[in-house]
Amino acid sequence: MSGDVAVLGVGMHPWGKWGRSFVEYGVAAARAALTDAGIDWRDVDSIVGADTVRGGYPGYVAGATFAKALGWQGARVASVYAACASGAQALGTARAQILSGLAEVVLVVGADAAPKGFFRPAGGDRQDDPDWLRFRVLGATNPTYFGLYARRRMALYGDTLEDFAQVKVKNAALGALNPHARYRKRVTAEEVAASAVVADPLRLLDICATSDGGAAVVLAGMEFARRHGASEPVRIRAVSTVTPRYPNTVLDLPDIATDSAVAVEPAAGTFRSSIARAAYEEAGIGPDDLSFAEVYDLSTALELQWYEDLGLCGEGEAAKLLREGATALGGRIPVNVSGGLASFGEAVPAQAIAQVCELTWQLRDGAGARQVAGAHVGITANQGLFGHGSSVVAVR
Repeated sequence: MSGDVAVLGVGMHPWGKWGRSFVEYGVAAARAALTDAGIDWRDVDSIVGADTVRGGYPGYVAGATFAKALGWQGARVASVYAACASGAQALGTARAQILSGLAEVVLVVGADAAPKGFFRPAGGDRQDDPDWLRFRVLGATNPTYFGLYARRRMALYGDTLEDFAQVKVKNAALGALNPHARYRKRVTAEEVAASAVVADPLRLLDICATSDGGAAVVLAGMEFARRHGASEPVRIRAVSTVTPRYPNTVLDLPDIATDSAVAVEPAAGTFRSSIARAAYEEAGIGPDDLSFAEVYDLSTALELQWYEDLGLCGEGEAAKLLREGATALGGRIPVNVSGGLASFGEAVPAQAIAQVCELTWQLRDGAGARQVAGAHVGITANQGLFGHGSSVVAVR
């Protein structure tokens, strides 16, 4: 059995702060994806929703919520929550249903109406919850961790504030070309440096915002795609959804300490590097086969870390890769040609799906001014709270 499934359609609701229900964003994205696929909603066998936990009760049953909003038609339903990796796990669930023969056509939807300011844990006292602890005991918001990661890179590899700023400059220039992006304005390194310090050494323009938005993908089996007239569709070849290995010797959200490595030898690589490695192994490719990548740039420094975790360069060489222009549009391995979270902000359940939308547009040669020339293999990298890793490989 082939591990490939076809991407028949993709759709997005533009990112921003719209003040409406996440359901509205998800339905708009779903309808756009169905139109792109040339599929009627009544012909969908299954719908998989990536959950949002901030929308009240409907958010916890996102698959059924979207099915109801689109019109009950009896489809199989599933809902997935894996924090920022929810969208990729929803895609993995859909792919498994297709490969197992449970469904021929599956609609995957994720959407969010995010709060203003910091993401925070749900209410109540939960002293065994590291997410609750880091907020209540340390006051460690997400940017606190981003700042720690940035300091680590500066201490170990000599990365500079100027390197971090250049990531934002690159991504903002690409986001300016993307009609779905929230921020569509180029910025300069001087503007990054002049923005307010949020978590030293990171400035406001080094860190992604929280946003509203939605994204959807229609997946199908290869035989159905051929019957439907899609003879050479974009194909999902791998979906990696791995967890960390004990002991974890690099500080990671939401934990406030690393594991002891006294009794057990650490794994050969970090958790983040294992995410892409699993995807490469499943897809039968390596970093040298990639045309481009979409990575989870919660901060400018974290984008640089992903270069190394994806194997695009050696350890400590990410800033050099950036300075050479290798990760810019037209470079050897463009990264975040969508504009990344720097241009979109976080709409948590939607963002891993949005990455696959960008892979699809690029592999179809339909990304317009931000098109990667000759794109044929793309990868996403994402990480969700509590050890949810995700990476998707798409090919054409």
